[in-house]
Amino acid sequence: MHQAVKDGIFPGAVLLVAKANSIYFHESYGCANLFTGCKMATDTVFDLASLTKPLATALAVMELVRNDRLCLDMQLGSLLNPFKATPKASITIKQLLCHNSGLPDYVPYYKGVSQYPVLQRTDALRECLVREALLYPTGSQVLYSDLGFMILRWVVETVAKQQLDLLVEGTIYKPLGINDLFFIKIDKKQPVKDRSERLFAATEQCPWRNTVLQGVVHDENAYMVGGVEGHAGLFGTAEAIYALLNALLTAFHRNSKTVFFSSELVRLFWRPCGNGMRTLGFDRPSAKGSSSGRYFSPHSVGHLGFTGTSFWMEPASGIIIILLTNRVHPRRTNNKIRMFRPQLHDMIMKQIKEGAYK
Repeated sequence: MHQAVKDGIFPGAVLLVAKANSIYFHESYGCANLFTGCKMATDTVFDLASLTKPLATALAVMELVRNDRLCLDMQLGSLLNPFKATPKASITIKQLLCHNSGLPDYVPYYKGVSQYPVLQRTDALRECLVREALLYPTGSQVLYSDLGFMILRWVVETVAKQQLDLLVEGTIYKPLGINDLFFIKIDKKQPVKDRSERLFAATEQCPWRNTVLQGVVHDENAYMVGGVEGHAGLFGTAEAIYALLNALLTAFHRNSKTVFFSSELVRLFWRPCGNGMRTLGFDRPSAKGSSSGRYFSPHSVGHLGFTGTSFWMEPASGIIIILLTNRVHPRRTNNKIRMFRPQLHDMIMKQIKEGAYK
């Protein structure tokens, strides 16, 4: 990890390794902000980017399924009126979670949405989602899609009659005692609001916002609609992510004492779907070149975030590896982490098998 900082793979990082309900390793490296020289700490808050998908949006859907307020086979046309007369009417919740809806992966909606008054931007983005053409027939191919999770946020908030961030905070994070997973709603007067005392890892020196982003969501589409979206916007610490993942693993093994994570639901959401490389909201190791390396089993689940964040966990052994970095700081063009991640995971998994962590 120290060498990775020296080699410019990322300016700074936090690494957490756990197994069987115990944290074996939790250390910080490098800088949280290159321009201020502020050092990284183990409780640094990171922009988790696409970890929002499994750690917020998918769990919000799970909560609504648990309460019989949503069914995975329900179609968009029956849930959101604007989709009724569109080719997307028959897309199911399951297909959105599994990324085989037929929707594109990414569209820079923020460029057009920025022309609207602030209070109209969410509606403007959703109008874009309704009009967006499918790239291929629903269910025929798997294509990782931000758009699908933007629609899932819309579904969740319509069914729950509550904003996504408030739903997951009130029904999942707070009951588990997790305070360091949260969305930051953007207020033009004070973007970080009451969390200004926390240390945030800086992300990009953003050319169109003309500033170094720190404590403000990096994803442009999420930023433009106020900081809360289904595909991005969640912030958190490594320890908070571990607490949530460990609760899921505990439920998976039918040892859960919580009322909202049943073993059946967790197992359902972690069952392979589509091409087998996805589950409902989570990823699985690919056959070749997986970021998880060579030693995580095919039954493992995880996810990556664009800002340089990731987690992988193996349900059978209870191994969890969380790597949070600010690899997009100061430029998103730094992609060296792609080769580094599998090497790091391989090294850690070897050490675990050799009994290095006790």
